[in-house]
Amino acid sequence: MEQERVPVLVVGGGYAGLSTAMLLAWREVPVMLVERHPTTSIQPKAFGVGPRAVELLRPVPGVEEALTDIWAGIGDNMRIAIAKDLADPNPNMIMGDDREETAFLAGLTPAANVGAPQAEIERILRIKAEELGADLRFSTELRSLEQDADGVTAVIRTGGEDRVVRADYVVAADGYRSPLRRLLGVPTSGKGELGQMCSIMFDADLTGMVRQREVTLWYLQNDAFTGVIVTGTGVGAHVLGVNYDVSKGESEADFTQERCTELVRIATGQPDLDVRILDKTTFAMAHVVADTYRAGRVFLAGDAAHTMPPTGGQGGSTALQDGCDLAWRLWLVLTGQAGPAFLDTYDAERRPIGTLTADAQLANLGVRMPPATRVGYPEPIEDPLGALLGYRYHSTAILEEPGDDGSILEDPRVPTGRPGSRAPHVVLDWDGQHISTIDLFGSGFVLLADKQAGQAWMDAGRLLKERLGIQLTRLLVNEELLDVQGRFQDRYGVSGGGAVLVRPDGYVAWRSPDTDPNPATTLERVLRQILSR
Repeated sequence: MEQERVPVLVVGGGYAGLSTAMLLAWREVPVMLVERHPTTSIQPKAFGVGPRAVELLRPVPGVEEALTDIWAGIGDNMRIAIAKDLADPNPNMIMGDDREETAFLAGLTPAANVGAPQAEIERILRIKAEELGADLRFSTELRSLEQDADGVTAVIRTGGEDRVVRADYVVAADGYRSPLRRLLGVPTSGKGELGQMCSIMFDADLTGMVRQREVTLWYLQNDAFTGVIVTGTGVGAHVLGVNYDVSKGESEADFTQERCTELVRIATGQPDLDVRILDKTTFAMAHVVADTYRAGRVFLAGDAAHTMPPTGGQGGSTALQDGCDLAWRLWLVLTGQAGPAFLDTYDAERRPIGTLTADAQLANLGVRMPPATRVGYPEPIEDPLGALLGYRYHSTAILEEPGDDGSILEDPRVPTGRPGSRAPHVVLDWDGQHISTIDLFGSGFVLLADKQAGQAWMDAGRLLKERLGIQLTRLLVNEELLDVQGRFQDRYGVSGGGAVLVRPDGYVAWRSPDTDPNPATTLERVLRQILSR
């Protein structure tokens, strides 16, 4: 069999796989992605991309603009409720106007909050990845995989023809049932499968039942079924999800065209509605988290790492963040900027957040269930919107300060700038144009200090950039970048002439609150520790 060589092989063409491939290609790391389906998703699937995921995607030129264009073409609001059907006169509103609830985010990040469907977002990611040179192979299946001390050997099949691929690392983004996770024997935790759902995509005139330019998501509870209906999906169709119970003998085969039409009419409360069924698919609703995100040279991402109920809408954003996170870590190791052990920080940092998010969405599901069936479920997060930007990391790639409380959540409205937290948003003036500190991050490490006493740190950064061969941008605030509101020193905790080191993912890796008598010595020690060198 013919053998091909690639630094990174990605298995799976959903959110996690596509974001990994796109951001590796943007960093000029050759990458191959294989996906057994012939194309990206047809059904809208998940909705929305949180601002943190957009922050990680936006360094790639044109991506954020394309995502916001999709959302602008769909609507500008989302309502969520529990109801009997779309005609229910008294729906229990969970979210009445998300514009009001999420307005505070505009003061914390320049990134957009995008409510677009997964099908459209996947299409954008695929286009961008291919434009950047990623080798994406659809209708291609992974047949086998073996690891050794130097790499991974995989057999892939396209159109009945097998080929051997040799890679340094593999990203397993192959979904909830993840054949790769099973092959590698990675154990999982969680409540497991919670039920099955049939997703019915349909076309019907719902004028008068739903609002224009609004995504309507109704959790349905009636005598015929429980499920969810979504309108304003942005793919020219609506979606009805219906729960079914395999233990009661129910199966996918029950969802005939006639039955699907009947269910849509019940869901809309319109017994004579003219309905056209466009597509149907089934999937498991589950709460499953891998006990490790790394198995040798294979890294789990997306649903392969953490499958969660859709209640809360963060599964897709979490998968996108996994892919973005793996891309910059693999880039650092493959280019020799970081040692191989640096890749252990992916599991150390992302798994606690995956568990937190999966548990939060399970808790949300419990809230929507009768009390007797939610026994043993976790409690919802007190501040779910704050959690979108407020989670913290702990690993060898973070040099924590004495007395750090080890928390994995903080209130982003009151940023601390401490290591392990997301670098705060501060408005800067750059040559007459207002930008955010967030705009400075993405391509490599960034060393920030105030002009008042920061030149010694800049000199040290220049020396270490050359000595260690790392991509490090050095920036003095209030020199070429003006601190418009005078908040940099306070928000980053460097008021005493110190400096702060921010990673490619926009997280604070280390800071010195004050001046240092030997900045070059200190910075070299810091960088070697963070980069596992």
